[in-house]
Amino acid sequence: MTLEKEKLIEMYRTMVRIRTFEERVSKEFAAGNIPGFVHLYIGEEATATGACANLRPEDYITSTHRGHGHLIAKGGKTDQMMAELYGKKTGYCKGKGGSMHIADADIGILGANGIVGGGIPIAGGAAMSAQMRGTDQVAICFLGDGASNRGTFHEGVNLAACWNLPIVYVIENNLYAEKTRISDTCKLPNVADRASAYGIPDVTVDGNDVIAVYEAVGEAVARARKGEGPTLIECKTYRWHGHFEGDSQTYKPKEEIEEWLKKDPIPAFRKRLIEMAVLTEEDADKIDQEINEQIEKAVKFAEESPFPAPEEALEDVFA
Repeated sequence: MTLEKEKLIEMYRTMVRIRTFEERVSKEFAAGNIPGFVHLYIGEEATATGACANLRPEDYITSTHRGHGHLIAKGGKTDQMMAELYGKKTGYCKGKGGSMHIADADIGILGANGIVGGGIPIAGGAAMSAQMRGTDQVAICFLGDGASNRGTFHEGVNLAACWNLPIVYVIENNLYAEKTRISDTCKLPNVADRASAYGIPDVTVDGNDVIAVYEAVGEAVARARKGEGPTLIECKTYRWHGHFEGDSQTYKPKEEIEEWLKKDPIPAFRKRLIEMAVLTEEDADKIDQEINEQIEKAVKFAEESPFPAPEEALEDVFA
């Protein structure tokens, strides 16, 4: 698959935007400016970026509790995201949802989800809707290795396979479900090998290689658009921070962390683009600076926005 220069640059830009946003969220959370919990995507940027680069605005994604990267890669606005994390009225959920419930149906973001595996049936419903309406829309369902052990995974993937739904399951295997290693809960060397039980294709890729992810998901999306059903893709990656901010990560071997830090997807992709003559060092530095300024504005927007009024607590709530 030959990638256009503009697509490669946009993917680099997206990865940097995710990393910069998350690093700033970590800083603001530590300073006490962000309430609740946050689960950061640092280290996994290539997976969301490579996957979503194949999608159109009208396509769907469902996300997870670690969802900021998915939302940014699908076109989510960093100012509204930051405001939501701050609990402000100008946020995506008017300050009432926080980090794990951001959605923007206008661009196909059907929501981050605090329930592990909760996005699987939602993505299935979206894909079924597209099939029934006769469109060529596709849904990407992001899930972690831990979610692949839940009942919603079996039920959702099995039905999607039986009904030939236009859906791509992207398992982000970062080795840990909270503090439990996937090797302790799954006997398979590759979680994607489970696809054979449902009669659908599977692919396992380096989740830190954005081009490898882009190509694998691109083939799966093309199959789905043609009515050929779902694909299960496993992206092997690693979360640099703890399960949540404040997690000491004592369960991770020091050598393992050091080894994965060397596999940082962003400088690796930057180096590759420079070698391909797609970017110069100066071009890349300029992009980094532009993204820094954008995130600075997002924080300012969040800081200056009002909190929702107490009497608005029950507005936009449906039973």
